[in-house]
Amino acid sequence: MRKYLWAAAALLFAGSTWANNIVGQWRTIDDNTKKPRAVVEISESGGIYSGRIVSLAPGVDPNCSDCSGAQQGKPLVGQTVLRGLRVSGDGYKGGKITDPKTGKEYTASAKLVNGGQSLEVRGSIGPFGRTQTWQRVQ
Repeated sequence: MRKYLWAAAALLFAGSTWANNIVGQWRTIDDNTKKPRAVVEISESGGIYSGRIVSLAPGVDPNCSDCSGAQQGKPLVGQTVLRGLRVSGDGYKGGKITDPKTGKEYTASAKLVNGGQSLEVRGSIGPFGRTQTWQRVQ
């Protein structure tokens, strides 16, 4: 009986940790078409979170054709698009996010919503910005 109680407690702890952690894979949604665009895998090292593109939806241009500078023409898969996020209150702040369509960089913040199933990612310059909702990949 005691063995089952420990197993149940471990499952509850693992579930609550998962729901409060942005580490994992997230499906991005195109702002215009509302269709999936890419999967970003977020990892953590030393309390700093970063995310890189691990796959693209069918039909998405695999290269950063509209980017300028060092990213121009480079493959999107493997690009780090989210970096430097740290836990701050009930969210994550202090990072940078790169728009893979244009190569432009913005200040980033993120917040888990919907019981950890969705991640609201905000890119901004000063008071201006936009928020995307990414969906957790199971």
